[in-house]
Amino acid sequence: MTTPAPEPQAALLLVHAHPDDETLTTGVTMARHVRDGHRVHVLTCTLGEEGEVIPAELQHLDSQHDDALGPYRREELRAAMDALGVTHEVLGEDADAGRLSVYRDSGMAGVDLPPRPDTFVGADLDEAAAMVADVVRRVRPAAVVTYDEHGGYLHPDHVQTHRVTCAALASLPARERPLLYAVLTPASWAREDREWLRAHPPTEGWTLPDPDGDYPPSVVDDRVVTHEVVEPDLVGAQAGALQHHVTQVTVAADGRTFALSNDIAARLSGREGFALLDPLTGRPAAAPSGADPAARRTDLLEATP
Repeated sequence: MTTPAPEPQAALLLVHAHPDDETLTTGVTMARHVRDGHRVHVLTCTLGEEGEVIPAELQHLDSQHDDALGPYRREELRAAMDALGVTHEVLGEDADAGRLSVYRDSGMAGVDLPPRPDTFVGADLDEAAAMVADVVRRVRPAAVVTYDEHGGYLHPDHVQTHRVTCAALASLPARERPLLYAVLTPASWAREDREWLRAHPPTEGWTLPDPDGDYPPSVVDDRVVTHEVVEPDLVGAQAGALQHHVTQVTVAADGRTFALSNDIAARLSGREGFALLDPLTGRPAAAPSGADPAARRTDLLEATP
């Protein structure tokens, strides 16, 4: 008698704006799900052509010089995802046609760039959402992770990724919609991380963020966060993947901190927070009032009660 093949484990799909976003914000979550035998797939919406470049010897790649950063970051993404054991693709990528992506990085808010017709922020919402919906149908995830309505830190492409992902899931029949989450950080965690950096300053001499200073919009009241992944033992896996994103990220020698091109230290804490979203509104599905942070769920593949 032939033993039937085991059913594949449930899938997690993460939709991000640029290469490196996936590892910076959800690296521990990806590593945890791979470790637990789940299928993990990353969809990246642009190649990050307008990003700044940290290493001096690679700065010729940026959009002000050779404009070759996009293909380079595509290979950084490939190496990082291989390190984590995650499958991945870029939205609209077609290797047979020699097309690496459909949409171009829109650049940071407030940065004056030459107008281009192919930027992601200018994409037709229905067209982009239909492409993402096709990926969802193919991957068949139990859950999808992306950004909140503010895109985490107000980057136009992150905001657009949120809008497009919500529209993609809203276009599916209700019975076919996977769970949808936004990456959010409890305010208590964010403050603890900055205080930890003060007590454990990296030797690289980066600027330390002020615990009493401003925080990005993705830092929210603890009660808004419905799910958490806390896996400090997987920081090494996250740091190892981040080291492949050399144009965008510098990982400290201690493997516990990193900095972007602004040279402001950030902690790799081994914990990532999420809130269940309603794809029809893009807002948290559960009212935060009265929510108990101690009762957060730890399984993204199951809905919150």
